[in-house]
Amino acid sequence: MTPDTAISPMSARAHLRALLVLGLPLIGSHLAEIAITVTDTLMVGWYSATALAGLTLAGVLYFSIFVLGSGFARAVMPIVASAAGTDDDRQVRRVTRMGAWLSILFGALAMPLLIWSEGWLLAIGQAPEVVAEAALYLKIRAWGLIPALIIVVLISYLSSLERTRVILIVTLVTTAINILLNYMLIFGNFGAPELGIAGAAVASVTMQVVGLLALGAYAAIVTPEYALFQNPWRPDWDAFGRVLRLGWPIGLTGLAEVGLFSAASVMVGWIGARELAAHGIALQIASVTFMLHVGLSQAVTVRVGRAFGQRDGPHLRMGALVAMALSFAIAGATIVLFLTVPEPLIGLFLSPDDPARAVIIPVAVTLLAMAALFQFVDAAQVMTLGMLRGMQDTQAPMVIAAVSYWLIGAPASYALAFWAGLGAPGVWLGLVVGLACAGILLSWRFLRLSAALNAS
Repeated sequence: MTPDTAISPMSARAHLRALLVLGLPLIGSHLAEIAITVTDTLMVGWYSATALAGLTLAGVLYFSIFVLGSGFARAVMPIVASAAGTDDDRQVRRVTRMGAWLSILFGALAMPLLIWSEGWLLAIGQAPEVVAEAALYLKIRAWGLIPALIIVVLISYLSSLERTRVILIVTLVTTAINILLNYMLIFGNFGAPELGIAGAAVASVTMQVVGLLALGAYAAIVTPEYALFQNPWRPDWDAFGRVLRLGWPIGLTGLAEVGLFSAASVMVGWIGARELAAHGIALQIASVTFMLHVGLSQAVTVRVGRAFGQRDGPHLRMGALVAMALSFAIAGATIVLFLTVPEPLIGLFLSPDDPARAVIIPVAVTLLAMAALFQFVDAAQVMTLGMLRGMQDTQAPMVIAAVSYWLIGAPASYALAFWAGLGAPGVWLGLVVGLACAGILLSWRFLRLSAALNAS
């Protein structure tokens, strides 16, 4: 087991070094992971604008379900980090196993919703030609849901033990596999059948199965002291309950945010297919930069989790402040990027010969400007979520997220888009409002809880 470097008092520079050692591989793995979605969007966009609109709709809906289910897998991280800090090997194994159980159970229940999606996609008012593409994609992608959830369990387990480099390596390899299979199966290259959007789905499922096998083999070989796969069928109801209690608020918190973006996609879909394609491009670009914050957030969950287990308030607070400062620096650089070179970024996602290009690019440029508005508050909300999870505080953040995104953000998007007549930019302005509320409230909660720990 990698020794914890956070036992003795540390300077801000030492905190930054420790955070980067743990966080850079996680950031890299998340960038590689989002590269899978970006390459899907790029290649499907080159195939046809209608297929791109279908992928945008299907992608956000699949991701909403995935995020809800991954709450149990993400709950493994703070519990295992705390157990590893006290050398409780049996608890590490049992918590990870129960996280896998809950993930498999959720995946089995959710798959039918994806396989038979066409009816309910039409019921929410989407264009039939877009629904046909989306339903075809989801019918295939559903079979990768359980492997994808188990991958998150293994990532949480390995991250808690500060073994993050392998996560980056495996993600890079699977990204390369996905790109190659996309090139073959979407367009029919190298003698493969031309499957269009279905080819992107087949590539994604294949990549997820390969990633699961690779991470599982690594965990079994390199961390034998935890006997991770020993008696996988044996229940531990105490560990099951702990993961369940911590995990369902994490899943609902993630769903509240991702669901807001899914609702935004549905609303933009009501406006038009080309606007939906522009929304999908802007969302992919914003998601790439967001992954930097997600990687840092997971690293700070582990760092805060170790300090919280030791009841070391000053160490916890200093590490959190260093992480937030780094995240804000990234947000500032992102704002400059989105406002200075939007068109070259957007143009990557469209064929030069696509007649819709002249309509899609101006809309996407405006949406990227809206994305620049929420960079700081989005960084604040994801980082404080990571910190609060490290302190095993998940229920209050769930309530904050639900109120911010669904009682404030989603209504604001609808009102600005349709009542104020702003269209797709109005939908994104509503996102700014919801994310700002979440960022402010979550930051306030973390400051209050960490101050109480400092005082104790």
